[in-house]
Formats: sequence, C-alpha cells, structure tokens
Amino acid sequence: MTELEKMELEKGPTGRRRGRGARERILSASQQLFREQGINRTGMDQLCAAAQVSKRTAYQHFTGKDELVAEYLRRFDPSVLSGVFDRTDLTPRERLLAAFDIPPTTPLCPYIGAAVELHDPQHPASQYARDYKKAVAARLADTAREAGAADPEQLGEQLALLIDGAAARTRVLNADAFPTAAAIAAVLIDNAIPATASDDRRREEVSS
Repeated sequence: MTELEKMELEKGPTGRRRGRGARERILSASQQLFREQGINRTGMDQLCAAAQVSKRTAYQHFTGKDELVAEYLRRFDPSVLSGVFDRTDLTPRERLLAAFDIPPTTPLCPYIGAAVELHDPQHPASQYARDYKKAVAARLADTAREAGAADPEQLGEQLALLIDGAAARTRVLNADAFPTAAAIAAVLIDNAIPATASDDRRREEVSS
C-alpha cells in the first residue's frame, strides 16, 4: 500500500485526514455507545460518525462489527477488578466485601450485556465474557483462600453469583441491590471461614 493510499484510509467522513488514532477512536466510541444503548442498537454508521472516521477506515481496522465487539470486551477490564483485589490496605475479608461496593449508577456489566444480546456462545465476545467471569470467580476464590475459607472455590462462585445478580437486579429495578448482596456475602464469608481463622481475623481488625 502506498503512502497516499494510507492517507486516504485515514480520512474522515468530511474528507479530512483524521490521523493515526482512528482505531482508538473507534474503540472509544464503541465503549460509549455499546454501554449506553446496547450492541444490537448500535450500527457501524453511528460508530463511524462518533469516531469521526469513514466506514472504509473502520473496515481497515476491523473486518466487521463482530470483531469490534470482541475487541471492545477484550480491552475492557483485563486487570479483573484490580482496584479491589490488589488493595494492600484491606484484609482479605474486607477485599471480598469491597467487591460489592459498586455505585448503583454503574452501567450493567458489559460482559453480561454482550452475552445476553449476542445469543451466540461461539461468538468471540461470548468467549471473552466467559473468560472474564471465570477470572472474577478465581480472584474471589484466591482472596477467600487468603481469608482462610474452608472451600474457597465454592465461596468464590457464590460471591461471583451474588455480584452478577445484584448488578442485574439493580438495573432492572432501578434500585441499589448491592447493600443487600453485601449483607448476604458477609454471612457466606463468615460461615465459610473456620472459627479459628474468623477469630484471628477479628483480632486483626480490632488491632488495625
């Protein structure tokens, strides 16, 4: 491809060159539009207008909408709630409960939204959604193990289910379900931690 052809591919809808950030603008627009109005209701024409690129440029970076959706999810949160699980100022039990400290105005989890909208378990985005949800449960299980849970994998799955259920219920009812979910989580956590580990945890919290 000649340099002239490359320049043509980077022209926006008005014919002006838009620079080399077209891919990032497309992804940024997809993050906003997919979360605000859903994947199925967002067309490529609207995405291109929001990103200020031509459709020709968009298809140079992505073979189609399916690839864009998959990339949108792949890049969304690769750290798996690092703001919760990587905190060193909290005990393991406190980190487990911090996973429920989610503002009710937070949009529905993009992985849940994509899986519901796509209806295709073979879609690359569906695979990313499954991988992410498994990763969240694994991080919860690792933290539960640190907290001394007798069956950390089971507790991790239970807490992951609570988080997703609270997110969906908050969205459907337009009412914050996370405080109730956090209260249930606290009971599950304390029941899963043997008495000796629970006593040690209480002593740590009092001393801190």
